[in-house]
Amino acid sequence: METKTNTSDTLFNLPSGLRRIIFVVLFVFCLFPIASPPFALVLGLLLANLSGHPFLPLNHRATQILLQLSVVGLGFGMNAYTAVAAGASGFFFTVVSVISTLILGTILGKKMGIDRKIAHLIASGTAICGGSAIAAIAPVIKADAKQTSVALGAVFILNSVALFLFPLIGHWLDLSQKDFGLWCAIAIHDTSSVVGAANKYGPEALEIATTVKLARALWIIPLALFTSYYFKNSSGKIKIPYFIGFFILAILLNTYLPQIQSLASQLVGFAKTGLTLTLFLIGAGLHRTTIMAVGLKPFFQAVLLWLFISLGSLLVILSY
Repeated sequence: METKTNTSDTLFNLPSGLRRIIFVVLFVFCLFPIASPPFALVLGLLLANLSGHPFLPLNHRATQILLQLSVVGLGFGMNAYTAVAAGASGFFFTVVSVISTLILGTILGKKMGIDRKIAHLIASGTAICGGSAIAAIAPVIKADAKQTSVALGAVFILNSVALFLFPLIGHWLDLSQKDFGLWCAIAIHDTSSVVGAANKYGPEALEIATTVKLARALWIIPLALFTSYYFKNSSGKIKIPYFIGFFILAILLNTYLPQIQSLASQLVGFAKTGLTLTLFLIGAGLHRTTIMAVGLKPFFQAVLLWLFISLGSLLVILSY
């Protein structure tokens, strides 16, 4: 999700050639282990607002492809049996949190007088998987570019905050890796920040968070069908997240093929680097004009929904 900006929207009005050089240098820097996912996100944000993204029209597609490849790569570091157990442990949370968040989002949208489509997109992104859910639902309800951008902006702002905030809270509360991974998968919007936060917390948290989050992403399909009925749009197209199938295949290959297991650590290493680059690109596409375009009411709705799902899931996890 990016806005079209020119160099006059940035702090430094640099020549296009120099902006490209800065972008490439920062991108290459993110290939090294010293650049953690949160740090890469900050670098991207600084780039977007100081010098500008020189390849902005390509950013969304590049981010999408890189994220999907990274998620599939992480599958080579997982075992099928533990992945199934992790998915099963998060199933109840997924059902309850998705349905309750969508209902609350609809109620808040009506009470606050928010555009119906914007309210539904924000609720969908908060309930399931951030930008992916919004991108899948937007054509179903025939949302225009402004409505989609407002929803994406609200979700991505909070998504970026969660990447930094959740690990701090997890350590403060002394959450186990299992509990933290489950909490991340439920309460953080986008897969990129879920994986980034969980990876920072530990390997078990990463496995649980990734598995539960991708299982949660499959809810895009029933949500799209319901949305088509709710908005009386039978012609809406549904975007199915097919890359989840490749993620499952990677887990199966790693579990049952010894030849793959010998390469697993390298593949997972490439995937984690890809995730860092993904977060850099996400930050690079989040210009301050995007934040300003969201508006107070939609952003307030997004914050309330995020607090509801974050605090609610955390309290349930702590009670067990």
